[in-house]
Amino acid sequence: MVFSSVLFLFYFFPTVLILYYISPRKLKNLILFISSLLFYAWGEPVYIVLMLITITLGYFSGLALNKYLLDDKKRSAKAVVILTVIIDLGILGFFKYGDFVINNINAIFNLNLPPLNLPLPIGISFYTFQTMSYTIDLYRGDTKVQRNFISFGTYVALFPQLIAGPIVRFKTVAEELDTRKENLDDFSSGIQRFVIGLGKKVLLANNIGMLWDSISAMNVNSLPVVTAWIGILAYTFQIYFDFSGYSDMAIGLGRMFGFHFLENFNYPYISKSITEFWRRWHISLSTWFKEYVYIPLGGNRKGILMQFRNIAIVWLLTGLWHGASWNFIAWGVYFGIILMIEKLFLLKYLQKAPSIVCHIYTMFLVIISWALFAFDNFTQAFNYIKAMFGGYGNTLLNNESLYLLLTNLIMFVILILASTPIPKILADRFANFGNKSKVEKTSTVASDGGVLFFTCKQIYLVVILIVTIAYMVDASYNPFLYFKF
Repeated sequence: MVFSSVLFLFYFFPTVLILYYISPRKLKNLILFISSLLFYAWGEPVYIVLMLITITLGYFSGLALNKYLLDDKKRSAKAVVILTVIIDLGILGFFKYGDFVINNINAIFNLNLPPLNLPLPIGISFYTFQTMSYTIDLYRGDTKVQRNFISFGTYVALFPQLIAGPIVRFKTVAEELDTRKENLDDFSSGIQRFVIGLGKKVLLANNIGMLWDSISAMNVNSLPVVTAWIGILAYTFQIYFDFSGYSDMAIGLGRMFGFHFLENFNYPYISKSITEFWRRWHISLSTWFKEYVYIPLGGNRKGILMQFRNIAIVWLLTGLWHGASWNFIAWGVYFGIILMIEKLFLLKYLQKAPSIVCHIYTMFLVIISWALFAFDNFTQAFNYIKAMFGGYGNTLLNNESLYLLLTNLIMFVILILASTPIPKILADRFANFGNKSKVEKTSTVASDGGVLFFTCKQIYLVVILIVTIAYMVDASYNPFLYFKF
């Protein structure tokens, strides 16, 4: 089940919302926990057992760890942390990387070991990282133990962020799990955030995604250069609006239930360096690796060589986190090398360069990275990149290239604008005008401006919702790219 489906919007979510708000305070987490398990079971009924094992392990590890810390048994507490992390990573590795290891062993040693052929549990990378962060933070003293199994299970399985993040660390929502207070402002802002995310996913990501699917299915050996670039630009926007839209929906749903998740995207395509890009893209994942891998390894405190070692480790793991394939590893290494170069000398030159040069530099490298990321194996990715630069001796463009460009030009303009803060800036200025008018109360025209903004905003959201639902009912194309991670 996905958020951008009729089943979720008109059946599952309204039912959960009604049950949640008519239930007494002490039963609200139970409602969310059971609902989240049902939400997950809709697509992965078998793997509910796996999730419950992960929840149970995290819960009892937390209790044991807390007891050892209170008894000042640091070595025992550390052993619990290490054992829990090993088991969590073992489960993740078995289901996500088992066949990858087997296939590579077969290739290297000319063996014929049978693959496991296990379907990947949806969201396992996200909820595994969440349970690990709980145990580690508890050991560090950054959060308090959760003694209520239902509350802990709600944290791990909470359906708004269960299958695609953002990665929510326990310390971020620890208090809200037990003492949150829902209010009309949060509920209203949650609806608005959800509708905007839904529009980004269905109206923008899905529409441009069909263009990418069409081009990526063409014979790469005869692909004109311009067509190849149109395709990868389409994927560049698809993955952003697909994932950021889903994050917006998750944040909005969380607010409706009284939770405040941290932002996961901050207009990454306006970045002026790759360093800045990774401060703006998938923020929860970058923060997780920084907090639990990069800094514990020493960060930048032990000289440039050790810093580069730490960056290399983090980005190798970041690539592996995204998938069990060499193209993902290459993708992680690619960004790791660029970040090292920027830290070594390039950033100081970028800071002095014109903004447009920095933007072009950053987006060029990001677009190339998505060519590595978009395919199931490294060979396909390399062949597509080769076609982007005319490596097959193909023409620059043909009639089909011009047709694809002209018929999608308006869509690309919309996507470019929507990936910048410009729409929000304009809306905020309109809102400030309206708020100012309410304070002054001396100008009827100004006062009407406040009402006008409020009305326009509501109409705008209603229009998005109606058009989005119309697309959902009529269209069969509704993938979600990050489900496979």
